[in-house]
Amino acid sequence: MSTKGRKIAGGGQEMAAHYAFSPLEDDAIIKHRLLTRTTTTRGEPPLKKLHKKFMAFSLEIEKDADNVSDCERFYKSFLQEITTFELPLLKSKAVVDANLREKESFNELQEETQRQILQAQVDIEGLKKQLEESKIDRQHKEECEAIRKLIALQPPRSATQKLISDLEKEIASLEAEHAACVRTLDLRKKQFSLLLHVVEELQNTIEDEQKSSAEELRAAMEEQKISIEEGSGGGSEAMAVD
Repeated sequence: MSTKGRKIAGGGQEMAAHYAFSPLEDDAIIKHRLLTRTTTTRGEPPLKKLHKKFMAFSLEIEKDADNVSDCERFYKSFLQEITTFELPLLKSKAVVDANLREKESFNELQEETQRQILQAQVDIEGLKKQLEESKIDRQHKEECEAIRKLIALQPPRSATQKLISDLEKEIASLEAEHAACVRTLDLRKKQFSLLLHVVEELQNTIEDEQKSSAEELRAAMEEQKISIEEGSGGGSEAMAVD
């Protein structure tokens, strides 16, 4: 484990903390201590004790003296130390295996969570589309309802059909009346044209008669004038003869 520097307060000020090892060195030290089963708070490191037991057993075997009992004693002590050293290793291996299984389970859980997230996103998009379609359907239903209300306010089909029939009859009657008026108007136009023609002929006749009367009157006046002149001439001659 890393050794952290203590914070020292003095004079109302607090000094910044410092570390004895960098994070990379700290990880390496922790890994070495886990492998060698050495700590700073316990006694002699287990690996060193195991090495001592093994060396003592080896040196005892190499002796030429009759020391079978001592060799067995050192052998049992060595085996006991191996067992003592092996148990933490087995425990650490079990912890490592459990951590690996937990890591695999976490990875599977993470993949499953990611898959669920993707599926949720797909479901959200689908629900958005359904919501838009629902809004459109609702709008169509509201429009249909408004149209239905307007239709309900209108009179029944039979009354409308009767009104249409009455209007068609009235239109037919008006068309017939219009045709009769057109024929009457054409007849009146023809009669008026004939009347104008007769009036024009009568006016021409009157003008001709007036011209004839004026000429006759002029001729009569001329004859009377001549007669007067002739009478005046005869009286003068008679006065002269006398």
